[in-house]
Amino acid sequence: MGVIEETDVEQVTLALLDAANDRDPVVQEQVRKSILTLGNQQPDKVLSMCQDYLLKHPKLVVGHRVLILQTIELVVKSRIDDISYPKIKSVIQLASDEMTKSKEVVPEWQQAASNILVAVGNKYINDIMEEILSKFQPGVLPHFFVVQTLANLSDSNVYGMVPFLNAIMGTMLPMLGMTKQDNMKWVFSSALCRFSESILEYLANLDKAPDPTVRKDTFSSEIYSAYDVLFNSWIQSRESKLRLTVAEALGSMSHLMAHDKLEEQLPKLLLTILGLYKKNSEHYIITKSLCQVLEASVNMGSRVLETQIDGLLLALHQQVCSPVDFSNPPTVKNHNEVLRCFTILANTFPDRLMVFVLQRLENSNERNRMGSLAVLRHLINSSTSIMETKKLLILASIRQPLADHSNKVKKRVVQVISAMAHHGYLELEGGDLLVRFIIQHCALPDTHHEVSNEALRSMCDNTLHLFTTTVGRLTDVLWPMLLCYLTPNQYASATTPLCKSLILLANKKRAAQEASFIIDFSAQGVDTHTHGHDVTDEPSPRLRVNAAFPFRCRGHGAPSLSLLNALSPNIHPKAEPLWENEIPKLLSYLEGFFTFQCFTIIAKSFLYRCIGVILQQCYNKELVRKQLQEILISARHNDAIERTGVAMGIGLCASSHLDGTLEKLEEFGKSDAFRKASGIFGLLKDKNDVDVEKMKSTLILCYGYVALHAPEDQLLTRIDSDILQNISKNFNTKVKHMGFICVQGKGETIKISCQFVIPFVGATFIECLCIFQHIESWLSSGQDHERERAVKTTAELLQFYLDSLSVKNLVTFHNLGALVGRLGPRCTDPNPEVRRAAIDCIYRLMYIQLRYEGFSLDYKDDSVEGLLDVREKLSNPDHSVLYKTCSELTKIISKRLPQQQLSTLLFMLFDGLVDSQSNCSRASSVILNTLLKNRGAGLQDLVPEMLEVLHNRLQLIGEEQVKVAIGQSVLILATQHLQTVVNTLVAYPLPYDSWSCEMWMALGADSTLALQIIEMIIEKLNVMVPYVDKKESMLRPGLTKVATSQPLAVTVLSIRAMAKHAGPRLPAIVENLCPSLCNIYECQRVTVTAFFSELLNHHVVTELMILDMLMNNMMERITDTCGTVRMLAVRGLGNIAVGSPEKVNKYAKELLAAMSSGMEEKDDPGKLITLEAMSGMSKILLYLDQKNVQLLVENDEIRCASIMLLGNLSKFGSGEPVFKDQIHNVLVSLLLHLSDPNPQVVKACKYAMRICAPVIGSEQISAMFQKHLLEEKGLHYGEFINDLTKYLIQDFPGMLNFYHITVIQFFKSNWAEIRASAAMFIGKNNIYIYIYILVQYLVLQKFVLH
Repeated sequence: MGVIEETDVEQVTLALLDAANDRDPVVQEQVRKSILTLGNQQPDKVLSMCQDYLLKHPKLVVGHRVLILQTIELVVKSRIDDISYPKIKSVIQLASDEMTKSKEVVPEWQQAASNILVAVGNKYINDIMEEILSKFQPGVLPHFFVVQTLANLSDSNVYGMVPFLNAIMGTMLPMLGMTKQDNMKWVFSSALCRFSESILEYLANLDKAPDPTVRKDTFSSEIYSAYDVLFNSWIQSRESKLRLTVAEALGSMSHLMAHDKLEEQLPKLLLTILGLYKKNSEHYIITKSLCQVLEASVNMGSRVLETQIDGLLLALHQQVCSPVDFSNPPTVKNHNEVLRCFTILANTFPDRLMVFVLQRLENSNERNRMGSLAVLRHLINSSTSIMETKKLLILASIRQPLADHSNKVKKRVVQVISAMAHHGYLELEGGDLLVRFIIQHCALPDTHHEVSNEALRSMCDNTLHLFTTTVGRLTDVLWPMLLCYLTPNQYASATTPLCKSLILLANKKRAAQEASFIIDFSAQGVDTHTHGHDVTDEPSPRLRVNAAFPFRCRGHGAPSLSLLNALSPNIHPKAEPLWENEIPKLLSYLEGFFTFQCFTIIAKSFLYRCIGVILQQCYNKELVRKQLQEILISARHNDAIERTGVAMGIGLCASSHLDGTLEKLEEFGKSDAFRKASGIFGLLKDKNDVDVEKMKSTLILCYGYVALHAPEDQLLTRIDSDILQNISKNFNTKVKHMGFICVQGKGETIKISCQFVIPFVGATFIECLCIFQHIESWLSSGQDHERERAVKTTAELLQFYLDSLSVKNLVTFHNLGALVGRLGPRCTDPNPEVRRAAIDCIYRLMYIQLRYEGFSLDYKDDSVEGLLDVREKLSNPDHSVLYKTCSELTKIISKRLPQQQLSTLLFMLFDGLVDSQSNCSRASSVILNTLLKNRGAGLQDLVPEMLEVLHNRLQLIGEEQVKVAIGQSVLILATQHLQTVVNTLVAYPLPYDSWSCEMWMALGADSTLALQIIEMIIEKLNVMVPYVDKKESMLRPGLTKVATSQPLAVTVLSIRAMAKHAGPRLPAIVENLCPSLCNIYECQRVTVTAFFSELLNHHVVTELMILDMLMNNMMERITDTCGTVRMLAVRGLGNIAVGSPEKVNKYAKELLAAMSSGMEEKDDPGKLITLEAMSGMSKILLYLDQKNVQLLVENDEIRCASIMLLGNLSKFGSGEPVFKDQIHNVLVSLLLHLSDPNPQVVKACKYAMRICAPVIGSEQISAMFQKHLLEEKGLHYGEFINDLTKYLIQDFPGMLNFYHITVIQFFKSNWAEIRASAAMFIGKNNIYIYIYILVQYLVLQKFVLH
């Protein structure tokens, strides 16, 4: 918008202010934006206009006033630095007057005025306080929103407000006794809570505070006076919301009370807070307050607290035993706060707390014991030093829960044992019992409890694996103890996890050449802490038996063999070379053996076919009959694969022996086996429950394959008398397998079979449809001939039905839509015969529909006859012609199809979108979109369901052209039912998956439609505010904001567009959103962080000078409790390198620290944070200058994380030349950092080099790395480099110059150790280089002389 004249500004602003009361919220929002645009250009003028308008129209409706006040707030926030001081003063006066004009609380109006004061107060706090305090006079109860404004100011401007708080509280204290209404009590309590939190924040950051002389005792007297009123009067209120707010305030105030006063009040205060648990269903605020009081008491060294400990522990234990509903965040927060209370008490009263918790473990009540175990686990993890002296006591006490029968309790016990393992408990006496508990539960059988045996068993499997891999101190505890559990039968089902752990332990000890690896199984009295299981029971017999039955006990064969291989030096000296050669072969065989049982069935099926081929060539009819009898009797009819093999073999036999085969099948169908499973048949099958239905299926399949393979000239005369008649005679399921017979037939057989089948079943459409259902699966077969036969059979079926159809009364042809939907896509089948037959089917279906509508048999419809022209065009194989013709076909169908059949047709076409033939899936999309264009207007009720189906289909479709067509379908529906489409898509769960995003992007293809959607989204954001105003008796409507999730979806759609196009409005948007980053609602934190992250992807944030603000917010969010928020924050910091690369070096220290932290993130189940950190680091490194690269190198944590990352990545680079080159590029750096002053970096280098060893390309170097570079083992650096240099020169002579140049760069290292190693390395290198060159020279001389 260009600069406009001052008079024009006045006229436009006045017109906009008049229009602000428009009934349409979209118009209101546009008015607000327009005034803001003018205000950004001429803030003083526009603010004056707004003020004058309000003053001249004192009787404006509330909504109109609110909109103008909100606009003033936006202008102030956006241009506060450019607004003149006189104008600021007048705005303050206006807002103050508007806020207090009505003595009654009118939340929307007064909140809007209050927000202006808070916005101004961020810069002009003294002027604001001068105005506010004029309405906050001693002895006069202030307006509700005066107090609320003071509270909000203390939140938004801590350093500006704290110096005023002493005076404010001095004035406030007498008012507390005057307050009678609950809403005023609530606002005073809330304000005191905010004041206390601001003071504590100020005191915690005195180095940044304007007045560093401020002390806690400055406020102690006023805080105690306020405490006296709140505690002795207000907390007894009947209103639960007020009680909770008072409790929250008391918790914050307790930190500021004088020590003697808190000590005096502590017994009553604790008793009162604990009493609130019974009066309120919401416990989180109470526990939070209790935690703050306990923390304040412990910090001051309270002596009285000890007298209250018993009651506290009982109440807290009751809370920790309450079930945690992870879908309800307050219950989770309450549980965490309770555990925090226990931690605080543990630091002061460790003995009493431990006795209490361990006594509660003796209580067998499930909930009680689970709560106690939760506390115990938390204390073991959080109070390590305090718990050190309690280890033996805990080990003794944990035995009782070990015997609990509840799987829920056992699961909690496993968690406690896991914590104990990481803190050195299991090495102590009694630790072996806990290991045994884990192993016992690795052997659990399957059950179905709330916590199933399978879930508990899996948890124990994982725990045992973690013991072996992550708790290094347990290696000598578990070895050789675990060996003794291999032989007792009760642990048989635990063999697999036991073997896997023992293999890891054995390999670790063997690689380290530890003496303890070798076990003398013939020795007696080997101490393994196994309590009754002697390790002298040499395990190899048991392991060999396991290998003989490899699929028992959860597949223990392969792990048992692998363990035998690992233990071979312990079994016999000669076993090692033999087993190392043979066991891998056995393991390879076992891997393939999983498919063996299936293979044997397939093989048997193949043998039946072989027999059929042999019988084709056999001239002995008696032998043929005998073999057919044997096949039919001995077959396992319950197995589908074998049943098919039998039928195929008999069909092959029929090609030469049709008469004999049909006779034998008829005889078999009449045998006793079909009436009862007894007698000789039962004896042969060795069971009495042969499934007769399966035998019937075998017989029907046999007839089908007979029809397929028999000579056509013979089959046509037998189809009725020997096939169909016999089927009807023996089975009640008249047409169950007719589809197979028809499809397996060929040529004229198809037509004749239909002529026989339909009269046989009575010529009803229901029965014809039944036949079609059995043919249907072949319509989309991967075999051309099967599809061709299926469609041609269907065409004959429909023709016969049409010829036989006699309609006496007008009825509906209900199945038209389904049949057309199934057959229509085949009109573009790759096979031209299928295409023509499919058109024939559609043609006949249309005339069947006309017959049902009452037209005569000889009636010809012009549009339907047009299908014959379409049929000819389908002979052209060109795709564009096919799809154009398909569109013409659809128009004909659309004209004749009744409205009630349309939905069925559409949903059948949705299935066709995933057809195995890409031509047909594309045809489905063409037909679908043509129908939607022509008939979609009447489908509003079906739109949500159709969108859901399209969303599901998108997930299955690989064909890009079909995906585009689905987007077109969504767009077509939107042009007809925009409101319904937008409402449906907005309601999809967040975060939107990629398929939902594709549907939204499709809507953006039409600019006109996109504009309408944006308007609707804006309307939704206006109508559906991000919270609902919950009416509360003490606060009046609107004061308590309860978040809603619906607008979140709309917000998501706006994020990227705002980042790209919002321009100068962004600073105000960002400033408004910043407080939401600390919101208790996770969804709001996620949304704002995602928005800020996307903003950082664009240079506009630098142009608008909001990069610092966004950067600081992202740095704060990387410690958020929500993993998604942390991931988005890391993404945003990485995006700085994309949006503002020139700023990377300015924030290098912070960015590198954040990426390093992300790469080491522990609470990251899906590794999303780690991936984002890796991605961000790669972006940042592109722009770091030399100084900051040095910073990267000098940071121990970053060096360590980067080196570990290199090692982990190398697992995926084996065999890749590019990765091999990269490893050689960093090899010198890794070798030199083996002498790094930081031991963690040294360990990381050893780990990375050992993992990278196979990629380097030298077996000798790889062996050296595996042998010498063990994290916990020392390294003689000089000898190591001496030996390594020889191999480098020998295996990589072409790299020597590169190594030389690289080492020289390290002479300038900041670490003396690295510089010394570089000198040593180049010295050793030079000696061997000279030798190498001399040898090469002598060889060359010898060559020249000769």
